[in-house]
Amino acid sequence: MKSTDFILIIVAILCPPIATFLISGCGCDLLISIGLSILGYLPGHIHAFWLIYRKIQAEEQFGEGGFRYTGYGNFEQAYSVVPAHPPPSYGAAVNGNSNYP
Repeated sequence: MKSTDFILIIVAILCPPIATFLISGCGCDLLISIGLSILGYLPGHIHAFWLIYRKIQAEEQFGEGGFRYTGYGNFEQAYSVVPAHPPPSYGAAVNGNSNYP
C-alpha cells in the first residue's frame, strides 16, 4: 500500500464522495457515491472503499500509472506492451558469417 492509497482511505473516512471523485472523476460513480452518502453514511463508505480496493488491484496488476479507469469499478491497461525489436543490422554479417573472402 502506497502513501496515496493511505491518503485516499483517510479522505474516504472523512467524505466518501471526495475519495470517489479522486479515483473516478466526475461521472456516474460520483453520483452513486453522493446518493449512497445521502441515504446513509455507511453505504457511501462501502462504495468508496470498494473503489479504493479495485484501484489497488489495478496497481498490482498493471503497475503504477499503467491503468486507466473505465467506469463502474473497472480498470484497464493504459497502454499496450509493444515488443522491442532488435536494431537493424544494415548489412552487417549475421552470426559472424561473411560471404566475402
